[in-house]
Order: sequence, then C-alpha cells, then structure tokens
Amino acid sequence: MRRGEKAILALIGAVIVAGVIHSMLHVVGKHDRDIPFYTTATHDVSVKGMEIYNKNGCSVCHSLWTMKDILETVPAPMMDGIGSIRSETWLYDYLSSPNPQAVLPTRLKEKWKMPSYASMPEGDRHILAQYLASLKVKDWYLEQTKKLEYEKLTGKVYPK
Repeated sequence: MRRGEKAILALIGAVIVAGVIHSMLHVVGKHDRDIPFYTTATHDVSVKGMEIYNKNGCSVCHSLWTMKDILETVPAPMMDGIGSIRSETWLYDYLSSPNPQAVLPTRLKEKWKMPSYASMPEGDRHILAQYLASLKVKDWYLEQTKKLEYEKLTGKVYPK
C-alpha cells in the first residue's frame, strides 16, 4: 500500500470513529425526545388502574405503552397520552355513560364500539379515569400529532 493510500484510509477511519462517537454522545440528549409518553400517576394508581384496564379487556381494542400491528387491532384510539387531551372528569363521565357514543360518536362497527362501563363499581371507574388522565404526552409530540392528523384528514397545510 502506498503512503497516500494509507493516509486516505486513516482519514476515512478517523471520520467513521468521530461519527460513531458523535452519535453516541447525542443519544443521551435525544432520548427524552424519542419517548414522548409518560405518566403522572402514583405507583398505587398505576397498579390498580392497570389491573382494572386488564380485567375489563380494554387491551382488546386499545393499546397502552406499546405499538401494535395495525392489521391485528381495532382502530380504537391508543391510550398513550389520553390524559393530555381528556380530563379525569371527562374520562369518568365517559366511562359512566350508559351510552358512550352519545358522549363521543364513533364510526367503528357495532361490535367494536366502546361499551358502557356504567355498571362497573364506581370506585373502579374513578381509579381507571384517574389512571387514564395521568397518561400524558409531551407537548412537542402532541403538536406534531395534531398537525399530521389535520393534514391527513383535510389534505390542507396545518395553520400556524
């Protein structure tokens, strides 16, 4: 190998090493932006809320803290971040409604429409509403999602 070729290979190697080090250093700062979902619930509310969520089969239609394959799930809303758009009172009233579609209409087929949980014990409805209201999404992600949904649904550029 000639001296010039060695210099070029050394330069390429240095650029690659510098790029790897640069990307490793920026992973820490970027991490918060990559995970937009969080909860404000206490440990007890999280545990009890998830028990109620699982016991009532909510995960059959709604995803929570996971990404599901869109072909395997009902197009019901994800619960991640629901507390950033709905209050605890609204969620409790929705869960307590004998007809949830009167509160929030849906285009889902009858078998997939939100069932009423008015017969669920009141304490369970309160805990589930409190837990769901604690599921937040960071502001930057909420704004990005609103923009993308608006543009997808209207075909227009999101107004600033």
